[in-house]
Amino acid sequence: MVGALMQNECVVNGLLDFLKRSPTPFHAVQVMVEKLEQAGFQRLTEKEPWQVNNQPAGGRYFVTRNDSSIIAFTLFQPLTEGMFMVGAHTDSPCLKVKPNPEVMNQNYLQLGVEVYGGALLNPWFDRDLSLAGRVSYLDENNQIAHQLVDWQKAIAVIPSLAIHLDREANDKRSINKQKHLAPVLMQLPEKSNKEEVSLNTLLLDMVNDQIAAAAKGAENGAVAAKQVLDYELSFYDVQAPAVVGLNDDFIASARLDNLLSCYTGLMALIDHEDGQNALLVCNDHEEVGSVSAAGAQGNFLKSLLKRLADSEENMARMIASSMMISVDNAHAVHPNFVDKHEPNHGPLINAGPVIKINANQRYASNSETSALFKYLCGKADVPVQSFVVRSDMGCGSTIGPITASGLGVRTVDVGVPTFAMHSIRELAGSKDAFYLYAVLRKYFAKV
Repeated sequence: MVGALMQNECVVNGLLDFLKRSPTPFHAVQVMVEKLEQAGFQRLTEKEPWQVNNQPAGGRYFVTRNDSSIIAFTLFQPLTEGMFMVGAHTDSPCLKVKPNPEVMNQNYLQLGVEVYGGALLNPWFDRDLSLAGRVSYLDENNQIAHQLVDWQKAIAVIPSLAIHLDREANDKRSINKQKHLAPVLMQLPEKSNKEEVSLNTLLLDMVNDQIAAAAKGAENGAVAAKQVLDYELSFYDVQAPAVVGLNDDFIASARLDNLLSCYTGLMALIDHEDGQNALLVCNDHEEVGSVSAAGAQGNFLKSLLKRLADSEENMARMIASSMMISVDNAHAVHPNFVDKHEPNHGPLINAGPVIKINANQRYASNSETSALFKYLCGKADVPVQSFVVRSDMGCGSTIGPITASGLGVRTVDVGVPTFAMHSIRELAGSKDAFYLYAVLRKYFAKV
């Protein structure tokens, strides 16, 4: 029991650190790359030839696309024996900065934002917000380069309108995405203009500060940035992830959906030392439909598997022997809204991972793949639950059906029970991350 408690604490502490360091998909992939390289995984690039099939068994590799999606895999057996895969996604609903964002209103500097994904918007008000993402710039050698940035400290807020000015706010408040969501960054002198407070100028200064800091002690001189060409920036809540509850029952954080799945899948793969060929794919853009080069409807995973298989015949044999566990958070039954859940299928927090089932194939689980996952949970001594949405409510989806249909691979959709999904601060169980890690470890090993 003591060993299990220590393992659970290790997984939870690692998850909290990962969440804190991953305000955007770019940062999440950066942290995952760091952990993979520390574990001895070899970086591959899509534009270079691969020699992985000629290497001894036990090879460990990874490849990224768009800096926001990543695939890592280990090879222990002939590929025709199959590839045992876990899929998750790196993105979460958020507020993304528009291309020409500066708004000067009543001597306040605001930035125009666009809602990314199905965000729960009310919790974004009155939070301490920071800004992070990727900046593309032209350097002094006239080369295009890219840099991740993160202000880390609170630099903005979206203030609520006082109840005195909106007496019906608690009964029927509505949010206009264009008018009400622009964060306030600072108060300006009366005669300021946009050129003096340009976001591009702020980004250029930040990029050059980071270049200078990275160059300290390096033999080669740094090449400074001279012009910001473009960016992908998202606001996020600076409140740190935390274990909360009277008995430390919960993990509270932004982006639990779906960085919790990314982290547990990553650590299960890193700790996988022998057994089946294992793969983790974490795609961007799931929250907006997955239709992108880096998304699950792109060819990232299929292209990689084709390169590994080296022939249509081997590819077909590999897929027929393979499986995918699509891992994406599930809705825990909410004690204040029990009637929103199907009576016999209300997953409980800290009661194990959830198999997600939908007759209309919004989830890819079927009786064969669900049975295998239940068997794995039994082997790992992990409790398991099932989820079905109410018959009179719509059902969400995951990368599971996309991957199953695109590859023809057996797939099961599972996830950790979660409160407040798509809020700026979600809630999951402090035991469930370890439960998920344990069953994924068992899945990657020979059972």
